[in-house]
Amino acid sequence: MSKISGISRIPRIFKNGIVENNPLFVQALGMCPALAVTTSATNGLGMGVATTSVLVCSNIAISLVARFLPANVRIPCYIVIIATFVTMLEFMLEAYMPALNQALGIFIPLIVVNCIVMGRAEAFANKNGAFLSAFDGLAMGLGFTAALTVMGAVREILGTMSIFGITISETFPQTIAMILPPGAFITLAFLMALINYVRGRTA
Repeated sequence: MSKISGISRIPRIFKNGIVENNPLFVQALGMCPALAVTTSATNGLGMGVATTSVLVCSNIAISLVARFLPANVRIPCYIVIIATFVTMLEFMLEAYMPALNQALGIFIPLIVVNCIVMGRAEAFANKNGAFLSAFDGLAMGLGFTAALTVMGAVREILGTMSIFGITISETFPQTIAMILPPGAFITLAFLMALINYVRGRTA
């Protein structure tokens, strides 16, 4: 019965992670990588997938060991678990996707202190089983990935007239500022305003 109840929560978990409480556009978490690496849709997608993989793995691991952890060392233990998965991810990127690893740079190891990962560990994984925790990590990760990819796509299109490295137009004027730091703030502000407007209209 509890398994059926858990399965029935999955659609709500995905709606919460992707739409209602999108980590970036609604909760304003993970702002540093969002502003720094979204110079292209490829970088945004890569950062989002990397964060999602850590979210899913750490949520599962933390949900399995949370009951055995003393309260006074709970957070340090979470950090060690998350850091383990981030290190594994970094090694894999270095071995198989060196170009993406170089493009994302320091923001891969900084996933360890990403508020989204730690927040889901504390708010969900330590209170639920591995099954639901995996879906919670996946939902939040997909929401973050979608937000980063959209940001990267907007900046890449306006800044270089290309998307995922494919040129859209060679004659339309490029706005180079959009792939510079000010463009990140402008894009994020307009997208957050748009999301809040749509959520307000549909509430």
